[in-house]
Amino acid sequence: MKKAPLNIVILAAGKGTRMHSAHPKVLHAIGGKPMLGHVLDRAAALRSDRTVVVYGYGGQAVPAAFADAAVEFVPQEPQLGTGHAVQQALPHLLSGGTTLVLYGDVPLTRNSTLEPLLSRPGLRLLTAQLSEPAGYGRIVRDKADRIVRIVEEKDATALEKRICEINTGILCAPTDLLRHWLSKLTNRKAQKEYYLTDIVPLAIDSKVDVTSAQPSDDWEILGVNSKDQLAYLERVYQLQQARDLMARGVTLADPWRFDLRGQLECGADVFLDVTCVCEG
Repeated sequence: MKKAPLNIVILAAGKGTRMHSAHPKVLHAIGGKPMLGHVLDRAAALRSDRTVVVYGYGGQAVPAAFADAAVEFVPQEPQLGTGHAVQQALPHLLSGGTTLVLYGDVPLTRNSTLEPLLSRPGLRLLTAQLSEPAGYGRIVRDKADRIVRIVEEKDATALEKRICEINTGILCAPTDLLRHWLSKLTNRKAQKEYYLTDIVPLAIDSKVDVTSAQPSDDWEILGVNSKDQLAYLERVYQLQQARDLMARGVTLADPWRFDLRGQLECGADVFLDVTCVCEG
């Protein structure tokens, strides 16, 4: 049986005003690699049949940085929200199958977290339970625990802001249904933008199941909007690399003072001292 095509759309158009940088946000590096590069690695590992990167701020800087990548780049101009961004990618998607939406500034999501989204029917959302959910859209459920909608914080009531289950923005949907839902989006919200999250009630109206999955660790769904957040995810990334090396027999004097940029192959009983930077 022929495999249904998997499309992956990566949203990478944001400026990142709080980065205070002339560089597009997704080109800032973690572990020596641009954040977008980490997300493209996820797409490759998931064996995407078509990967489309929607870019905006910085003009051709983003496509130029990945000129050798086997992906398609599509501009979003003007930038009118996440729903509008995915609309720009629609003409490039393979019909049938599934489309997974990722974000170029959310670099550390594990494959094991994304794979369940690909294996379930209907509209699948990646959500998370956060003790401090401020700033995120909230998952609204009915009394039967079914997802009924997502409300952005700027549009949420005081009661809705108390909800701790948040929308990560990452979702997976049947491609042909996604096309249909996106065609029905309106920009009636506070920011006059087209929200990708508005496809949830459209899916429900279409009698399509809306389900969720959650990551093992909260840092998997964290995005970068400031240099402070970039530095935090850098340390998370480096600690994960350190733990992987230690699981293979490497001794680190202090895993918190270790940096890896690139790939490192070590045998058992290798010792790495403090403040060791490995580049490869």
